[in-house]
Amino acid sequence: MEMNFLAILVAAVSALVVGFIWYNPKVFGNAWMKSSGMTEEQIKGGNMAKIFGLALLFAFMLAFMLQPIVIHQYGAISLVGGDPTNALPSYAAFMADYSDVFRSFKHGALHGFISGLFIALPIIGTNALFERKSAKYIFINSGYWIVTLTIMGAIICGWK
Repeated sequence: MEMNFLAILVAAVSALVVGFIWYNPKVFGNAWMKSSGMTEEQIKGGNMAKIFGLALLFAFMLAFMLQPIVIHQYGAISLVGGDPTNALPSYAAFMADYSDVFRSFKHGALHGFISGLFIALPIIGTNALFERKSAKYIFINSGYWIVTLTIMGAIICGWK
């Protein structure tokens, strides 16, 4: 089992696509601007190349680390130190039997959703509480990450 660079890249790009839709003024954009305290001038004054470039880099990093969460076979690989050539023959037999078990878009979406709910929401919620942001702010931003991680997990796990 090896890293699927293309799946990770597509998953990372999906984060920007979801963000484009999610934060559109016709969806949650206006509510997000109000709850975050952003103005049109602040948004237009940003270096968009830097913002989107770093957002893509961060999404790529996230997609890379989402692999072992959504693909269970990474647990077996970790047991042999990450190098299957050092494994006992039983490892090859195990992987022959179970290499595609739970490798579906649906299963990846489930684990992506769970990751968003139990990782992204608590992080965003904690930061927002200390920043004195509203519940609306928490739900808009964590909702984005829950949807995004669901899609990313589906892409990473289902892509073979």
